[in-house]
Amino acid sequence: MAKILIYGATGGIGEASARALRAQGAALHLVARNADALASLSAELGASSTIADLDDESSFMRAAEEAAEGGALAGLVFAVGTINLKPLARLTRADFERDFQVNALWAAQAVQAAAPALAKQDGGASIVLFSSVAVAQGFVGHASIGMAKGAIEGLTRSLAAELAPRVRVNCIAPSLTRTPLAGKLLANPQMADAIAAMHPLSRLGEPEDIAAMAAMLVGPHTSWITGQVIAVDGGRSALRTKG
Repeated sequence: MAKILIYGATGGIGEASARALRAQGAALHLVARNADALASLSAELGASSTIADLDDESSFMRAAEEAAEGGALAGLVFAVGTINLKPLARLTRADFERDFQVNALWAAQAVQAAAPALAKQDGGASIVLFSSVAVAQGFVGHASIGMAKGAIEGLTRSLAAELAPRVRVNCIAPSLTRTPLAGKLLANPQMADAIAAMHPLSRLGEPEDIAAMAAMLVGPHTSWITGQVIAVDGGRSALRTKG
């Protein structure tokens, strides 16, 4: 069985996506840099794995080759990102470059390395990338991350056109979700409650909320969906329930 390659698999949305896909019977290849956490999750899910620091460009090709083992890949989920919230005056060139690198450039490199194996999959393969509600809405303090995530949406549509019809490419745009990456933002209960109240559904996202959509997009039941940016955000991008 061809595997689904999951980057950022040992926490938050990446781990939740791995669990959701495994529950559907998918074969997985997990990529992360925390060796102990990766070994534990891989053993639990019966997955193969690659320990990788993505600052090393060779990691992308190594992960793709180890996942495909000379054959096909059924899918790719790239769940690596940053949350770097600063006003424009405090953002440095290094901030902009790092956010773009981690969110957009690494996603492009992951797809580039895996594309030949994805194209071999009988019936076609699926790629899932991640943007943010901040791209559609525009929030204070989000200039760097909004720019980087906006690049992901452009990348999604470009790749969907280029890789069709063999490979589908879609993007999920979550609102703030309870993940380790968001831990500092949510450490203050009052702030967490205030942010939750900004959503029509009056709560923050959970990794499983986002993972459910990722698993659906990778699976066969969405085989006529490509090039889309899908909001999974508690209604925040589209609804206003308070005047």
